[in-house]
Amino acid sequence: MAKEQHITSIGGQAVIEGVMMRGPFKTAVAVRKADKEIECKIDENGTKKHNAFFRLPIIRGCVNFIESLVIGMKALMFSAGFMDIEDEEPSESKFEKWLEDKLGDKIKDIVIYVSIALSLFLSIGLFILLPTAITQGLQWILSKIGLDAIAQTGTFISISEGIVKMAIFLTYMYLVSKMEDIRRVFEYHGAEHKTIACYEAGDELTVENVRKYTRFHPRCGTSFLLFVMIISIILYACLPKFGGEAYNAVQRLLLRMGTRLLLLPVVAGISYEIIKLAGRSKNGCVRLLTKPGLWLQRLTTREPDDSQIEVAIKSIEAVIPEDKEADKW
Repeated sequence: MAKEQHITSIGGQAVIEGVMMRGPFKTAVAVRKADKEIECKIDENGTKKHNAFFRLPIIRGCVNFIESLVIGMKALMFSAGFMDIEDEEPSESKFEKWLEDKLGDKIKDIVIYVSIALSLFLSIGLFILLPTAITQGLQWILSKIGLDAIAQTGTFISISEGIVKMAIFLTYMYLVSKMEDIRRVFEYHGAEHKTIACYEAGDELTVENVRKYTRFHPRCGTSFLLFVMIISIILYACLPKFGGEAYNAVQRLLLRMGTRLLLLPVVAGISYEIIKLAGRSKNGCVRLLTKPGLWLQRLTTREPDDSQIEVAIKSIEAVIPEDKEADKW
């Protein structure tokens, strides 16, 4: 008789030469050091609960997204501290010494939040503002060759912006996957997925058992990003068209960019709810929705070796609660 699958809320993230796992009560980051030993850092998640408003559907997705960014960046910085740097370390500049004297231990938190802000700024610029600007440019070109009636239709704007957005996203993912250092991270990403799949199947967490599971998982962050892309295309298509004599080209561009930024939390919240549904549903239609995300994971995951699987096992074992019911999805 087949074992009943235990769908867990435990999720993870690949870091530099390691894996971060986040359970209901603890977060662990396991890293393979240069001496081949595994360093595992375990933190308590705390007992503070969000109030009822922040647990509402859609809202909770926005909160989870922000928390994941902060925790993920902290895990990345921890893993980066074990990088084997052969060259002699450069001496601190006067500015660096001044920052350390003035801010002390707080400088790490500041670096984390600045890094998150820069990441969000670049992501918004590349995947939201740039497609909007390119679509505006296409409208201008069509208007100059006598096709203004087509260029101003809501259908053209929605389809062209969606195509540009997906093209940029897929090209970016493909190019990143070809970088040698990132390939190592993607191997740890595969180890994270396989380890969670083994745990959910109820098998003992050994290298031999983990190795046989798939590296594709429906609740992956890659799938979440793809849902963000798709939901944003659908949602933005429902927005009113900013055109006509009331607005010039620059005003239309700014209005469209502004509305897209304002709706970004809604897009993230809806995408989170779909991921939650897909993670626990066996419905054929829902599973069909997860297929594109699983296909995209062929770019963002690689088959790990045994040493990488060992790191992922070390990480997940540290966050599994005593009561298995506590980590149900």
